[in-house]
Order: sequence, then C-alpha cells, then structure tokens
Amino acid sequence: MLFLQPDELSVLTGKVRANAQILALRRMGIEHRVRPDGKPLVLRSHIDPATGEPRSKPKTQPRYETINATRTTKHQPGIS
Repeated sequence: MLFLQPDELSVLTGKVRANAQILALRRMGIEHRVRPDGKPLVLRSHIDPATGEPRSKPKTQPRYETINATRTTKHQPGIS
C-alpha cells in the first residue's frame, strides 16, 4: 500500500485522534498531508521500514558558482 494505515499511524504517533496525530507528525518531522476529512496521510516511502523513523533527507550544498555568477556590483554615487 502507498499510505500508512490508520492503525499504523496510531502506533507511530501514539495518538488516536486525527488532529493529535497531525501535531505529532509535525513534531517528529514526518512529511504528511491532510485529507479533506481532516485525517493525515503519510506515504509509506517517507518512513524507514527498519526503525519507523522519518527517512533522512540528503544534505544539499549551495552552488557557489551559480551564486557568484549572478552577483552584480551596486553602483555607488560619486565613485567611478
């Protein structure tokens, strides 16, 4: 299945009510969406199957060559 089942969400968050589950998911840093009926949806792929913890996102580094290439100098009055 693509999404965690309601009983799996209860075990993961330790909460039964949807609004409490959503709050717990936010605090745990688990990416989720809220359905129109107010219940949370968590993609199974966002949870590490071995630990039940959120999968870590790869750390990204800034692209300095892009930053330096788009940097412009400001014109200051009186300085040529």
